[in-house]
Amino acid sequence: MHTITLIETVFYVVRYTGQGMTIFILKLVLTPTLIGLVSLAGRRWGSSVSGWLTGLPLTSGPVAFFLALNQGNSFASAAAVGILGGTISQVVFSLAYSWIALRHRWQLALIVSSLIFFIATAILQALEISALMLYVIVVLSLLVGIWLMPKIAAQNLILSATPQWDIPARMIVATSFVLILTSIAPLLGAHLTGLLSPFPLYAATLAAFAHHFNGAAPATRVLRGMLIGLFSFASFFLVLAFLLESSGVAVAFIAAITVALAIQSCSLLIMQRARQLR
Repeated sequence: MHTITLIETVFYVVRYTGQGMTIFILKLVLTPTLIGLVSLAGRRWGSSVSGWLTGLPLTSGPVAFFLALNQGNSFASAAAVGILGGTISQVVFSLAYSWIALRHRWQLALIVSSLIFFIATAILQALEISALMLYVIVVLSLLVGIWLMPKIAAQNLILSATPQWDIPARMIVATSFVLILTSIAPLLGAHLTGLLSPFPLYAATLAAFAHHFNGAAPATRVLRGMLIGLFSFASFFLVLAFLLESSGVAVAFIAAITVALAIQSCSLLIMQRARQLR
């Protein structure tokens, strides 16, 4: 009850006290903070964990929230369906980057995988699928994607020291990309805005830096971890798609966060068990 009241309070405060400035400040503060924390987690617990953390709706969740404030619950619900579909684009991005990274530098891997993400987005934009059926397809694509990822032996992970500017540079790159992408996304409509929002900004930044300094293996681990984390991401937006119009912002986001955290906890246990069996 207290949590719902808090979210409702934030909803009305933001709605009536200058949305534009609030959203801009959120982008400037939230993005570098999250990428910094995820980068530190990667150094402490490994690239798989940092990738797993990027599977959370760290940017798409706030995007959906502010779309509800600015455009209404119906628009945000349609965007949530688009974001859910965008999970498939993240899968093909991860596969493309990981396999290209085995033979080429991070620049080519990032450019080609980003192009493939946008090609997948264009294909998904032309499809009309119900949220529930789309969720089933997303889950299947995640399972197939994890299975198709390159197998990197643990002994191949030889990490070198990174410079002091590494994490600040990641924060600047990620924040710049969020500002550009979110500035043009509202012009594209609810569904396409949703499809573009899941661009794996954090995972791409982490993977590119890991690839540059330590090679393809840690970059692949980042992206594999993200795929494991995306089960909770997809579930989060399925709940939003169903509840935003019928139950309102507060109830929808409380339910979505609860479901996402429960699934994310299960995926972490599965990931830890898999590491123990290697």
